[in-house]
Amino acid sequence: MIELQHIQKSFDHGKSYAVKDTSFTVERGELLGLIGESGSGKTTTLKMINRLEEPSHGSILVNGSNVLERNPEELRRNIGYVFQGIGLFPHYTIAENVAAVPNLLGWDSERIHRRCREILDLVGLPFDEYGDRSSTQLSGGQQQRVGVARALAAEPEVMLMDEPFGALDPITRAQLQEEFKRLQRELKLTVIMVTHDMTEALLMADRIAVMKEGEVLQIGTPRELLNSPEHDYVRDIVEMPKRRADRLETLMREP
Repeated sequence: MIELQHIQKSFDHGKSYAVKDTSFTVERGELLGLIGESGSGKTTTLKMINRLEEPSHGSILVNGSNVLERNPEELRRNIGYVFQGIGLFPHYTIAENVAAVPNLLGWDSERIHRRCREILDLVGLPFDEYGDRSSTQLSGGQQQRVGVARALAAEPEVMLMDEPFGALDPITRAQLQEEFKRLQRELKLTVIMVTHDMTEALLMADRIAVMKEGEVLQIGTPRELLNSPEHDYVRDIVEMPKRRADRLETLMREP
C-alpha cells in the first residue's frame, strides 16, 4: 500500500509549489492512474515516492514504512520503476539488464538466473532466444518489455511508471497495455502510473487521480469520473476520448 499524507513540493523555498498539499492512498494490488497536463505535478508526485525528489513537507508511507526514514538507494532497489525513456544499459545483454537490481541486492547467481528466465518468459521474451542479445538488437516495443522485466526482477510489491508506453506505436502500445494489466493483476502489484492519455487511464486504472496545477482535483474509478465529474477540467479531460471517437466517426462518414 502507498499512502501520501499532505505532500508538498517547492523548488524555490516556498515561493511556489509544484505539488500542493496532496493526500491519497493506493491499496495493495491497485493500479492508480495519475493524469494531467504538463506541469500539473504528476511526475514530481511520482518521483517523491522513491525519493528521486525530496518532499518539502508531508509523509509518504510504502507498506507502512516512512520512505523519508529509509536509505534512498535501498528504497529504490525495492520499488520497480519504469519510464518512457526505458534507460537500458547498452553495453549489457538483455539478461544482464534484468539482473542489474538482483545483483545489487546480493542474490546468488542461481537465483538470479532463475528469476531472469522466469521474468523474461513472463513478458514474452523467452530467455533462450533473447537473453544474450543487446538492447540495440530489439525493437522499441521489445525494449520496453525489457524495461518492465527489469523493474519486476527483484520481485517488488510496488511499481512506479512514468509514461511507460508513450513513445510506442499505437498497435504495440495497445498490446503492452493489455499485457501489463494482466501481469499487474496476476502478480497483485500496487502501481502508480503517470500518463497524459485519458484513454490509457480509463482502460488500465482501477482509480484515476486528475491533477492540475499541483493539486488533485478528483480521484475515483473510471466510472465515477465519467458519470460524476466534480470540476469542469475533470469533465473536459474525461470526455476527450469520446470527442476523439466522435470526430473519427464523422470522418469515416464523409464521402
